[in-house]
Amino acid sequence: MSEYVIVTDSAGDLNQEMADKAGVEVLPLSFRIRGEALEDYPDKRAMSPKEFYQLLREGETSTTNAVNMSQYVELLTPVLEGGKDVLILAFSSGLSATCQSAVMAAQELQEQFPERKIYVVDTLCASLGQGMLVWYAGMKKQEGMDIDALRDWCEENKMKLCHWFTVDDLMYLKRGGRVSAATAVVGTMLQIKPVLHVDNEGHLINMAKARGRKASLDALIQKVVDTAIDPADQVMFISNSDCREDAEYVADGIKERCGTKEIQISSIGPVIGSHTGPGCVALFFFGQPR
Repeated sequence: MSEYVIVTDSAGDLNQEMADKAGVEVLPLSFRIRGEALEDYPDKRAMSPKEFYQLLREGETSTTNAVNMSQYVELLTPVLEGGKDVLILAFSSGLSATCQSAVMAAQELQEQFPERKIYVVDTLCASLGQGMLVWYAGMKKQEGMDIDALRDWCEENKMKLCHWFTVDDLMYLKRGGRVSAATAVVGTMLQIKPVLHVDNEGHLINMAKARGRKASLDALIQKVVDTAIDPADQVMFISNSDCREDAEYVADGIKERCGTKEIQISSIGPVIGSHTGPGCVALFFFGQPR
């Protein structure tokens, strides 16, 4: 079996420990805050999540940029020159141009290295949903799965990867065009918390409304109860934007109601966090329907 490398991007919100354990390479998306352009690496060398969300709370705004084609070419060229194949698991094409950059880079590099395999999977996932797919892929690679079988596994299972999340402040979703100004204002006044998910095309969709924070967190737990596949035996993931206690509340509720043994919790990075704001809790698991 030829050696290969799994490559993803920082929109998957894998922290450094998760990325190291999965054995994957992570390309950074970039974000701009206070007039400074920074890169979002898994080790958060540019800015800690705590500092980033404090700046948002103080009124700073953050904008983001996709991984560009040249970043992929620069990373992958020495890998291919070393005789290894490449599997890229990219941020949802429904939310970013990052996947298209990966496709363009793969096409260019395939001409230079026709003997190598260069696969791109549009995960149609975001945040730790993407990270969860990448993490499972890393585990399967370590178990001996070859690149073709792993690419097929990712394509077959990405549509079972459920994304459910809620936010504490609708105004950040309004700025990103996810909810209308009227919905944001009325929802804020009435303490309405949206429950959203990522659909089969990789877009964010507002699915339900909950009255109050606790009700929105309980709604996430209920999604596992209703739709998870073998919840006791899978590793689930929860990401949060500077609200760890709420993430732990959801994890504890799932363990109590579903018997899930392992739930990994990590921070939402500045790329996703620029659009959710502080106070987002996002839950990821395998289920039907997505």
